[in-house]
Amino acid sequence: MTPLDIPTYGLVSLGGVTVGLSLFGWDFTRWWASNKKRLSLKALRRLAPFLLCLAYGTLLILSAGGLIGAAADWSLWGTNKVGEAILVYGVGGTSPDVTRGSFLALTPGGHAFIIIATVVLVAVASRRGFRLDFLRGILAGVSLGLASSVAGVAGYVLAPVVSFSGDLIVGLL
Repeated sequence: MTPLDIPTYGLVSLGGVTVGLSLFGWDFTRWWASNKKRLSLKALRRLAPFLLCLAYGTLLILSAGGLIGAAADWSLWGTNKVGEAILVYGVGGTSPDVTRGSFLALTPGGHAFIIIATVVLVAVASRRGFRLDFLRGILAGVSLGLASSVAGVAGYVLAPVVSFSGDLIVGLL
């Protein structure tokens, strides 16, 4: 339990990873099909908001708790349940737990970075309006952030970088 007594789950099932990879696949495939020169700066600029939201979602699920962490946990729970239903009733499969064994937690500076990133995301969304691709990217990141597979490698890469950067920025180092 967190200081606010909000339960945290921190478990991802195969169903959750399936939903996360499906959301990632949706946006990546649409980007791929709509860009002839995929490595041009213009094409990569179109993909950048989704990848940033994917990274943000991954960081959200690595946060310790609170209201933002609870929203990420509930989102993870929802993607797990949707994915489990699709796997069990859609194709007759199962949905085992695929959470990695070691949990990466953010430092206090990393949590400050999450708050700053949340404020920036809300500022962008309030200026340009609600964008479904932002939501898909964040949900994909939340679903994939704790996975023990290649899909969860972003958590291994992002957590130490963001924690160090956040600690450095706010003066904890």
